[in-house]
Amino acid sequence: MANNLLHENSPYLKQHAHNPVHWFPWGQEALNKAKEENKLIIISIGYSACHWCHVMERESFENDAIAETMNKFYVSIKIDREERPDIDQIYMIAVQLMTNAGGWPLNVICLPDGRPIYGGTYFKPQDWQNVLLQIAQMWEESPETAIDYAERLTAGINKAEKLPIAPIPEEYTLLDIKSIVLPWKEQFDFRDGGYRRAPKFPLPNNWLFFLRYGVLAEDADTLQHVHFTLEKIANGGIYDHIGFARYSVDGKRHVPHFEKMLYDNGQLISLYSEAYQQKPSLLYKNVVFETIAWAQREMLAPNGGFYSALDADSEGVEGKFYTFGYSEFDILKDDADIAREYFNITPDGNWSEEQINIPFVQPSNQQLIQEAGFTPEEWDSYINEIKAKLLDYRSNRVRPGLDHKQLTTWNALMLKGLVDAYRIFGDESHLELALNVAHFIQKHCTVDNNTLLHQPKDSNRQIEAFLDDYAFTIEAFVVLFEATFDEKWIYAAQELAYKAIDLFYDGDAKTFYYTAKNAEELIARKSEIMDNVIPSSSSTFTRQLYRLGLLLDNEDFTAIADQVFANVFPYIKSYGSAYSNWAIQLLEHHYGTNEIALTGKNALDWRKELDAKTYIPNKIYLGGTKSTLPLLINKEQLESKAYLCRNKTCSLPQPSITHLLELIK
Repeated sequence: MANNLLHENSPYLKQHAHNPVHWFPWGQEALNKAKEENKLIIISIGYSACHWCHVMERESFENDAIAETMNKFYVSIKIDREERPDIDQIYMIAVQLMTNAGGWPLNVICLPDGRPIYGGTYFKPQDWQNVLLQIAQMWEESPETAIDYAERLTAGINKAEKLPIAPIPEEYTLLDIKSIVLPWKEQFDFRDGGYRRAPKFPLPNNWLFFLRYGVLAEDADTLQHVHFTLEKIANGGIYDHIGFARYSVDGKRHVPHFEKMLYDNGQLISLYSEAYQQKPSLLYKNVVFETIAWAQREMLAPNGGFYSALDADSEGVEGKFYTFGYSEFDILKDDADIAREYFNITPDGNWSEEQINIPFVQPSNQQLIQEAGFTPEEWDSYINEIKAKLLDYRSNRVRPGLDHKQLTTWNALMLKGLVDAYRIFGDESHLELALNVAHFIQKHCTVDNNTLLHQPKDSNRQIEAFLDDYAFTIEAFVVLFEATFDEKWIYAAQELAYKAIDLFYDGDAKTFYYTAKNAEELIARKSEIMDNVIPSSSSTFTRQLYRLGLLLDNEDFTAIADQVFANVFPYIKSYGSAYSNWAIQLLEHHYGTNEIALTGKNALDWRKELDAKTYIPNKIYLGGTKSTLPLLINKEQLESKAYLCRNKTCSLPQPSITHLLELIK
């Protein structure tokens, strides 16, 4: 017997369509039912690739006795967090305030009006049943207790991440940066890379900050740790030598949480491309090209956009698609023994809990290469052939489930990754793929008057975009302009920026809200300030307004960006990792931005030459032979020239990239 989720388009909601729980999707039908019947609401939030979401479904939501309790006393609403991040954001804060922890599945019990009174993440079946019965009894016997608690908790939700307006400092100093960096660096894990904690998330924006900081501040130790970390990530179980899983559950980067998310892979393509530019490495190049190949092969839709995620489970077992028995390497024939040694494949399984193998590479494996008599280039070719054979063998297995949602935000992150890869490596196929994604966003995720959608409209509903959809799309369009000098992308970014300011900016509070001013009214309207595995919408939009302000000489954009940054600045030193994108903006404020204008018929070739020759972390590009951009006015000519502009002052025209670099030094 199907419930109300049967006709939803979200794969996650469809997974629950045949539960005995009388699930509703989020909407007025469910909310009205709760109010009319004076029933508490269960809001259960997850996503299709979430392993523990599947576990709780099997244990609790398919349990007839538990379902009977939920149906008798509650109105139950199932939400895909990736479809409705605005709802997830509010109830995640509620659970964090209640328990000091969070995650998915997220299960919250609310008053009939949606205000939360109890919540947590995964519950064992008997624990969940007990919670349901106890709270139902409380609602019947003393509803005033629940109402009082809901009022106090909702007040806390509304206060969270609400910042006062701060004065804009005259300058941001190196001391300001050091005060953030020094306590942050104390968390470094010098044995396994990253930070001294488990689980270990890749956190690409963190390492992007340290990469740029290490170069600008000439901090060799920090720079070394960045590259050490990136090598550990790429050689660990989190990278299956095809694409990146979400994180490793242990501190040694051995056992991954096997789900694969588009947003991780898009960001990591950007990070490894930029790291390669600073320190060329065959490992980094392979990671970029293999990850793009994975995305194109397994995640690309016919309409030019990318799907969202691959499940952690296949055949009901987490990681089954990605692990290997010892004998399975026999398909490599004469190469089996050396491949087993290189990937640490053992007869009993290197993942002892499951007695199976997760391919990973240790630093000591480099000795193997030398003993086998390979040059680095020969080994690279050899191991790529082995990986191709393993991939072909693996492709015959039962595949993990695919979440076919197409999210504007995540597609923008992958678009930026593709453009960054094209800029650094010069592979035209990456640019072609990027342009297809950009056209997908414009065609399928945009409606009238430059209004973005969160995802393409489906048969059920149209979800208009949140701030992160605008912020990351603007960022992607800006880098696409910088790579191609096609000005339609910079002007498209400008129009989206104006739209986003209108929809999300509060001129009185000097802040960006996550939801638009005309969006559905929830129990709170929140700002998203702190950076996480994805940089926050506020930090990203602030950074892009700042860049657009420079590229377009738009002081309104820079004024808003400067004020919002000043409001956040006092909080960055409290927890650098949670403000990494803001910290990158701080680098821009202190070290300045190299505005590089390239003119003439060789402008694009010079951009490519500059990217190939040097790593400049704090730069923007402009270029072409004809332009309406302020920095290029009166610089238009067929003869190629390069200009370096800083603080509204431009250098004399330089006749070559070599001469330009002398100015930057």
